Amino acid sequence: MPKLSNPHHGSLQFWPRKRAEKILPSVNWSAISGKDKTPSILGFIAYKVGMASVVVKDSTEHSMTKGKKIVLPVTILEAPNMKVFSVRFYKYRSVVKDVIVSNDKELKRKLRTPKEIKPFEAQIPKDYDDIRVLVYSLPKSTSIKKTPDLIEVAIHAENKLEFVKTIINKELSLKDFMHFDLVDVRGLTIGKGLVGTVKRFGISLKQHKTEKGVRRPGSLGPWHPARVTFVTPMAGQLGMFTRVHYNLKIISHGSISEKDINPNQGFEHYGKIKSNYLFIKGSVQGPSKRQILLSPSFRPTKSAFKKKYEFQELMV
Repeated sequence: MPKLSNPHHGSLQFWPRKRAEKILPSVNWSAISGKDKTPSILGFIAYKVGMASVVVKDSTEHSMTKGKKIVLPVTILEAPNMKVFSVRFYKYRSVVKDVIVSNDKELKRKLRTPKEIKPFEAQIPKDYDDIRVLVYSLPKSTSIKKTPDLIEVAIHAENKLEFVKTIINKELSLKDFMHFDLVDVRGLTIGKGLVGTVKRFGISLKQHKTEKGVRRPGSLGPWHPARVTFVTPMAGQLGMFTRVHYNLKIISHGSISEKDINPNQGFEHYGKIKSNYLFIKGSVQGPSKRQILLSPSFRPTKSAFKKKYEFQELMV
């Protein structure tokens, strides 16, 4: 009998392998902090446009290509403005009070909103230890949809209450978030539906004369225990999983009103960018038009942090 050197396939770090419940994943904001003393929000909603190549000047210290122009693959994201829907006051990690501060008509596509908004000052609780805000995007300024996306984000400020008062009923632009060089990207992967074990777990094909299927496991397990264990590779859902990409470098960002980067025919599967945009080095999970959540890197590496690039040209 051969030695059992590969009893099961697939990482148990990602389990169960099923569709994510939310398009925008939740974040452990207690592990993420801001930069310096600059007050800012720690999360921003963007939409994936696609990938392209950019020409940059490498200014990284001790780099073999320092001072030279190089070509990098980037992901283009469109980041329309956001607004604050409600302010959440926390005590011992539980919500004490959720104060709604906006009832825009765009929100009616997503949830129920009150007809009248009460004064914010009168609803502030006496005892709390943290403040977070529920923000929503304004995709009506893009070419993809009108329904906003909502997510809770943390705040970095010495006096969080005073900072919240300054952003209520105001549109938050991408410039309000751009205090960071490295970002973590959260989103869902491309959904592939029901797939078999070869594609889902990477098991090898059996011999071509196998009677009971080439692309299936040789055995589903022993007689006892008389059941199929959860580590047995089986067909099922693939894709639409929550994944995080860490320490992605922001190459450039701007507004279409300042510099139009759209090709004449628009971007494939997306259309034309109409608001703010940013270039992120490398790839980002998901198809075009997928919602993406940006947040500051909570464990930056030295190699990623020391890289410096000067944006020169976009190659679509």
